Amino acid sequence: MAVATVAALALSACGGGSEKAESKPAATSAAGSEAPSAFPVTVEHKYGSTTIDKEPKRVVTLGLSDQDAVLALGVKPVGAVDWFKEDPYGKWPWTKDKWGSDKPQIVGERDEYNVEKIAALKPDLVIAQYSGMKKEQYDTLSKFTKVVAQPKGLPDYGASWQVMTRQIGKSLGRADETEKLIEGIDARFEAAREKHPEWASKTLAVADSFEAGKYSAFTKTDPKSIFFQELGFKLKPEIDTLAKPGWNVAELSAEKLNVLDVDRLVWVTSSTDANTRIKAEPLYKKLKVNQDKRDLFVPYQDPDIGAAFSFNTVLSIPYAIDEIEPLLTAIK
Repeated sequence: MAVATVAALALSACGGGSEKAESKPAATSAAGSEAPSAFPVTVEHKYGSTTIDKEPKRVVTLGLSDQDAVLALGVKPVGAVDWFKEDPYGKWPWTKDKWGSDKPQIVGERDEYNVEKIAALKPDLVIAQYSGMKKEQYDTLSKFTKVVAQPKGLPDYGASWQVMTRQIGKSLGRADETEKLIEGIDARFEAAREKHPEWASKTLAVADSFEAGKYSAFTKTDPKSIFFQELGFKLKPEIDTLAKPGWNVAELSAEKLNVLDVDRLVWVTSSTDANTRIKAEPLYKKLKVNQDKRDLFVPYQDPDIGAAFSFNTVLSIPYAIDEIEPLLTAIK
């Protein structure tokens, strides 16, 4: 329940389970010449290891953002889960061109999978990296297909984008291509750090608020925090100590808002009403980060800046860097 709630809390403003788009499953597309000679491959994960004997042709992604890395490697999943109360092939600017006119079947909402729908797609591989897949779910799916569960030795929703991308790339027989993708993203982060060396001396926190009097600060294992750390900012360790075990978010009352008094505070919110409510909080008004106007309010959607660094994938990161850089540099 904890990890499922974390995922919901991190993006509950946009969460939900719409299955309105149930078009005919799209076929996967070929992704180059590497795959045929790469198999068999064995991928270790939370529930053991899975050996994939031949190039997957029909892939279903059950991690909340797994489809991005799969798409980046030239394969279109035939099935995916819902997140942000949006179809995963929806309006995200970093994936539109990758999906084209093809649409995957929606086979669940977050960690609630519709096994019958998955089975009907006849997948030869199911990938669940940014997920909280349970052992029972893994065992059920493994009865009819190959399954690569979330990375071993790490909390659910706690693996870095590099780890998850490598797991996906190995599963698809695209290890070499995957390394090139990762190197390209690492170079983007490095370029941003070199352009803004001043960020290295600044502490930053990412927060949200879904209702009056309740606030959330994201820990070092959350994709949003990872994104800003890779831009060069320092995170605040106190936030991690306030989070419940297994959670990637610390729940804060108004009396605890002082933990957010950092050099740069990024609020990622779902509405202007939330922004107004946060700014009106008397205890928040007392924070120096607010008084000095070093806080930044970023929407999840419209524009999709918050969504981009919440996904924090090889496809969304370049978009997120391009959008957030001018907003950060505008803070003096």
